[in-house]
Amino acid sequence: MAEEKTTKYAAEEVVVVADDPEPENPPVLSEKELPPASEPESLLEKPAASEEAPPPVEEPEKPKVEEVKKEKIVKSYSFKEESNVVEELPESQKKALDELKVLIQEALNKHEFTKPPPPPHKVEEKPSVVEKVKEEEEKLKVEEDKEVPPPVSEETPKPECEPEEAPVPPVEEKEEEKKETAPPAVVIVEEVVEKLTEVDEDGAKTVEAIKETIVEVSAPAAEPEATPKPAVEGEASAAEAKEEGAAVVPALPPPPPEEVFIWGIPLLGHEKSDVLLLKFLRARDFKVKDAFTMIKNTVHWRKEFGIEAVLEEELGSELEKVVLMHGSDKKGHPVCYNIFGEFRDKELYHNTFSDEEKRKKFIRYLVQFLEKSIRKLDFSPTGVSTIVLVHNLKNSPALLKWEIRSTTNQALQLLQDNYPEVAAKQVFIHVPWWYLAYNKMISPFLTQRTKSKFVFAGPARSAEALFKYIAPEQVPVQCGGLSREGEHDFTTADAATEVVIKPASKHTIEFPSSEGSHLVWELRVVGWDVSYGAEFVPSEEGGYTVIVQKSRKIAAVDETVIFESFKVGEPGKVVLTIDNQSSKKKKLLYRSKVN
Repeated sequence: MAEEKTTKYAAEEVVVVADDPEPENPPVLSEKELPPASEPESLLEKPAASEEAPPPVEEPEKPKVEEVKKEKIVKSYSFKEESNVVEELPESQKKALDELKVLIQEALNKHEFTKPPPPPHKVEEKPSVVEKVKEEEEKLKVEEDKEVPPPVSEETPKPECEPEEAPVPPVEEKEEEKKETAPPAVVIVEEVVEKLTEVDEDGAKTVEAIKETIVEVSAPAAEPEATPKPAVEGEASAAEAKEEGAAVVPALPPPPPEEVFIWGIPLLGHEKSDVLLLKFLRARDFKVKDAFTMIKNTVHWRKEFGIEAVLEEELGSELEKVVLMHGSDKKGHPVCYNIFGEFRDKELYHNTFSDEEKRKKFIRYLVQFLEKSIRKLDFSPTGVSTIVLVHNLKNSPALLKWEIRSTTNQALQLLQDNYPEVAAKQVFIHVPWWYLAYNKMISPFLTQRTKSKFVFAGPARSAEALFKYIAPEQVPVQCGGLSREGEHDFTTADAATEVVIKPASKHTIEFPSSEGSHLVWELRVVGWDVSYGAEFVPSEEGGYTVIVQKSRKIAAVDETVIFESFKVGEPGKVVLTIDNQSSKKKKLLYRSKVN
């Protein structure tokens, strides 16, 4: 199971910041090039010519295999999701899933995920009289072995003084007299002490007397495995005391297995439970014990953090422009956008990071947002149970500020420790130079599987990297797409067309239209710095061309979406002209509709 790779990687052309760049083919010395470890001894002590030296045992090159595996992980650029259908899993992964279920069921039965219930009331147990006598008897036997001569055999006549020293009758009389005034435990202990003082005269006889006393006192309750019961008043037997004790303290049935939920899904017994458990197994490379520990830690953290209370908490609406769910990617994953440029607002920055209490509130807001988003996912085996995270760093405050850096590190750690396999991809766009240094600092604290999901793109390649995973009509305007809040003419269902305009060239777009129609269109050039114009050209010869939009230069700082419409009075076409006089190619996005 350990040898089988559980993570699939596909070589995709994305920008990834590696931990420590290493040469692609590191020199690895073979065993022939390396001197054997036993060479100095072989030079000093060579075998004789007549003796055949045993051939050296060649050890397998384990370090070399591990180095190759490590090199493959470093070279992996992109992460590819695995199937959640149990029947499609390899046998080793199925076995790991079954083992994890057994561990979880045992933990649920023992209430290990939550605080165990208080134990039933028990009477304080006291040491039994018989146990005390046995301890004294064992001590006495040890002393006999050391000091007393071996016992007299059967052929040897017993001493004449034996009948006078037999202590059995007096013990029985004393016990019967003491039972009415004191507990039997005290009387018997005193009796044993008295008998021990007579060992010097005849140790063997004293032992026999003590044994007889034990038989008479403890015979009614001679059950080696039974739990010792407290003394009962009167002359009631041990059996009657046991029955009375059972009536007073009835045996409680074992508590039922506890029910534990994560993201509203039970750990066992539901069709979505397997998908949930597979996330923890994959986060720990299908190491069952590690995955089980991670589940327990997550359950405990959720209780300490108060997840259920956070879901009902009112945390305000100031951060709705910073963290938002919008649209989906090309594979159907919901997309979450983190727009750090909104923190340019000094008031918002102060209300979020100025003190410890406000930073904690920000973390609670992120957890609440993530919890609500995850509960909307489909955890069925064939459903979509992950999201795509897009981090827009354009115009964002430097994360090197300690207050925002510490908060970001805490958020990343919570995500990695308690939300395994929730993110299918994390795309960082408009990445400034200083963020690469910041990522270098936090990279050692992230798992290789987490880092394999990262995609980084600078300002010039952000649109290309983002539109590779998400269609332009699904991307919000503030992240370079066409989707606008409150838009009614176009929806995410209206697909956009992407065109690359070469440097120092013009591109025209024609929209045929019929008489009496109402044409609407919108377009955007990523980075703009081009000229744009629109006109209506009638189909009939000799008709007059109508200028819809006079050609004008649109600077990069004015980057926005142009939305226009034209009511057609005669058959013809609307022609849009984009003139790119810069030395860089431009990405054009547009779509149209006839109402």
